[in-house]
Amino acid sequence: EKEIRVLDQGFVRLVDYMGGDRRIVQAARVSYGEGTKSYRDDEILIDYLLRHQHTSPFEHVILEFHCKMPIFVARQWIRHRTARINEISGRYSVMSDECYVPPESQIKGQSDDNKQGRSDEEVPAELRRKVLDIIQRDQGNVYASYKELLNDGVARELARINLPLSLY
Repeated sequence: EKEIRVLDQGFVRLVDYMGGDRRIVQAARVSYGEGTKSYRDDEILIDYLLRHQHTSPFEHVILEFHCKMPIFVARQWIRHRTARINEISGRYSVMSDECYVPPESQIKGQSDDNKQGRSDEEVPAELRRKVLDIIQRDQGNVYASYKELLNDGVARELARINLPLSLY
């Protein structure tokens, strides 16, 4: 039930789980026909599985999380994990005015050798402030337009179209 804070407004919280260490070792041992042994043997096997990246026995445990993250983070997370996802729908709910704004220290230029990432080099303070001003201004304008469309009676499924990927 403990929330672990992530980014500026997000969190991750374990809600429920099914299975555990015993289930993992049973799944691993099924391949050679032996059942669960001692607790110490189980620990050694789990360490071995992790160290050698034998991950399929871990798939027999199910974890359920409650997460709050910007849409752009969710898309990358889902892309790299197998998961069943339920999320707040802008078709049924009015979306909150909560968008991710990076800390000023994270405003960097594009990396010259990593097309997917930013450079380690600092950018001038004036540029960092400009970037944050633009991000916050645009987020505010788009959310104001969203609320205007809702107030005009436009369907939520249409009003949400321009909401930013930074929305939580």
